[in-house]
Amino acid sequence: MDQTKYLIVGAGVSGLSFANFVGSDDYLILESDTEIGGFCKTVVQDGFVWDYSGHFFHFKHKDMETYLLDRMPQDEVRVIQKESAVRYRDGFVDFPFQKNIHQLPQDEFIECLYDLYFKDEGSDGSAPANFKEMLYRKFGRGISEKFLIPYNEKLYATDLTRLDTDAMGRFFPYADVADIIRNFRQTNNTSYNSTFTYPRGGAIQYVRALKHEVPDHKISFQEGLVSVDLDRRVATTTKRQIRFEKLISSTPFPRLMKMTGLPHNPADLTWNKVLVFNLGFDRKGWEKLHWVYFPERKYCFYRIGFYDNIFNTDRMSLYVELGYPADATVDVQGARTQVLADLTTAGVIQGHQLVSEHNIVLDPAYVHITQQSMAQVQQARAALAEHGVYSIGRYGAWTYCSIEDNMIEARTLARELASLA
Repeated sequence: MDQTKYLIVGAGVSGLSFANFVGSDDYLILESDTEIGGFCKTVVQDGFVWDYSGHFFHFKHKDMETYLLDRMPQDEVRVIQKESAVRYRDGFVDFPFQKNIHQLPQDEFIECLYDLYFKDEGSDGSAPANFKEMLYRKFGRGISEKFLIPYNEKLYATDLTRLDTDAMGRFFPYADVADIIRNFRQTNNTSYNSTFTYPRGGAIQYVRALKHEVPDHKISFQEGLVSVDLDRRVATTTKRQIRFEKLISSTPFPRLMKMTGLPHNPADLTWNKVLVFNLGFDRKGWEKLHWVYFPERKYCFYRIGFYDNIFNTDRMSLYVELGYPADATVDVQGARTQVLADLTTAGVIQGHQLVSEHNIVLDPAYVHITQQSMAQVQQARAALAEHGVYSIGRYGAWTYCSIEDNMIEARTLARELASLA
């Protein structure tokens, strides 16, 4: 039987980050795919550069950014000042919507402002019971029903009453009444991603920077994890059995639960999936904008992004995202037809010719964070750690986080485990 000190499941951002920082060469990475990257893969096709979806990096830790840049080609990364908007009633409202209601038609502006001022914040002093109730309490009916509720229902593909009030954590653009009114005169749409970076070669370049420190022979491709015997610390893969001291997994949490046989309630662990179309056209379209939100039901997609406005290229290059329940059947061809029709309705396509395309279904995409899911994940991760198994990353920790967060979590765990060795 093969054995290794650290068995790492997944050659994506989390797995490669752990390998970079563990300070040992006694590790093996299992990757069920034929290449590194996970959902951070990049497609280069017909002169277009697309990620599996829009992966834009917002570094809070300068040392982590420097670590990556030191392992990348010079001048590879572009620094971009974000330009984003909401497509609303055939016009645009600056993002975040709730801070820019003064850009709405007068009657809707007055409606939103009135509802904001007289919102029901809960007379009994109790906390909101769910994400939807939190939106109503903080922003009132107008803002909630014009943007926050329909947009997030399209994104999460679920009833928002099922989500925890803090389902988006620090990524939700909160604003109080004073912030909103102040923005009428002193525009300040700053958010966590006001400035972002993007490599000329796509997001895979950051992944390759992490791979830079990992020898080829340390990754076993087309080898997936099948099951884990926690007591014996033995992993069964699609090719063999491997004894480990520590197992670090970025596998989606519900799958790891099945593999380990730990008791869990699947009904508490739900998610959506996202169909992404990458579309290349013969000429430019909308200028300046990097991505646009579409809350209205008449559009099948919830967000589109413009790679050409990031790269300053002369042909429109889009990603288009559609949310689906996890158990939905995705009709890709039917969705493609509707996407092209809706892009025309929105005015994105105006006589453009489609010259290249790619699509991918991300499953899981967005985790549905609830009180039940958080409790179950916390309990199970503690039980796994007692057997030397650590579930990390966006899907391993079953959370909402940035790509940098995944790197930091993996680095922290690597250093903790190395210090105990």
